[in-house]
Amino acid sequence: MNPILLASGSPRRKQLLEWAEIPFRIEVSNTQEDFPPDLPIAEIPIYIARNKAIAVQSAHATDEVILAADTIVVLGDHILGKPVHREEAISMLLALQGSRHEVITGVVIRQGDRELAFSDRTRVDFHELTESEIEHYVDAYKPYDKAGAYAIQEWIGVVGIKSVEGDFYNVMGLPVSRVVRALQDFSRP
Repeated sequence: MNPILLASGSPRRKQLLEWAEIPFRIEVSNTQEDFPPDLPIAEIPIYIARNKAIAVQSAHATDEVILAADTIVVLGDHILGKPVHREEAISMLLALQGSRHEVITGVVIRQGDRELAFSDRTRVDFHELTESEIEHYVDAYKPYDKAGAYAIQEWIGVVGIKSVEGDFYNVMGLPVSRVVRALQDFSRP
């Protein structure tokens, strides 16, 4: 597989591509993660990922294959973004504990005018957690760069997650096995 351009600064996406042995380099262009208010929830991460891919494509005037992704956490009809501060992270985790939520990652693969876009959904059930457990996690791991204020591969995932229905790696930020197959399909003439 030819090297790709990863339009993400996420250390988790970088790690997942390394594990999959996909050659890549990182190019990030800062983009807003906002979206039209009437956009259906399932389309939001694709919309944001597309903006990331287009920004990198424009900024670097490249014809390389670009991979961009965005992950959101959805509880009921509410999107839980990245918490700004400790209190917001604790509040998000208090809402998630003892309940089921959905993690949706939008993926966009672009080269020139060609594009492949899809999303992947994973359902996650949390055990009930105490406020002191949640405070410990937030204080020790500072999950301010993570949608929903948690990382499944950290302490809270190990002790707090009851079940996962779908792709575990999608919760980390990239449905990597699906991405590998999509990149292979995209590379075929």
